Amino acid sequence: MLTINVLMKRDHTQRFSFLVNHVAKLHGAHFDRLARARLGLSLAQCRLIGALARHDGPAPLSQAELAQRLEMSAMGVATLCDRMEAAGWIRREASTADRRVKWVHPEPRALAAFDDALAISDEVLAHGLANLSAAERKQLIALLRKAREGLLAWEPDTAGTAEDA
Repeated sequence: MLTINVLMKRDHTQRFSFLVNHVAKLHGAHFDRLARARLGLSLAQCRLIGALARHDGPAPLSQAELAQRLEMSAMGVATLCDRMEAAGWIRREASTADRRVKWVHPEPRALAAFDDALAISDEVLAHGLANLSAAERKQLIALLRKAREGLLAWEPDTAGTAEDA
């Protein structure tokens, strides 16, 4: 009996963090496969277009701002922008005030493709939540929002280390 309890405690596949991350990875993989087949865009490219589509500031986003919003390296965003510009999804322009800054603009076809990407995301989500009732779906979203709020508000104490134990 003790052996079973120890094994159950070590079964990480039933833990919140594992399940949330695994669902996100599965959603991303299915989305990426469908977006590449239907739109010719990867998940990363759709995320970049999404960041541009959501931006409503007076100035366009720079590559550095995109890197922050996408939680990617500046080099990774530069490479992504190189490919997307060559394929006609975005347009870049150098800043007149700072030659290191490149402003990124979505092309109209990118914004249209993003609407299609949202439909693909909805399709993947529908399959992922197919076993849930409408009430369960609503509750799941509400609970995930609460979990996110709790983690955003938490300031972990990092003073203690494993060496202290």
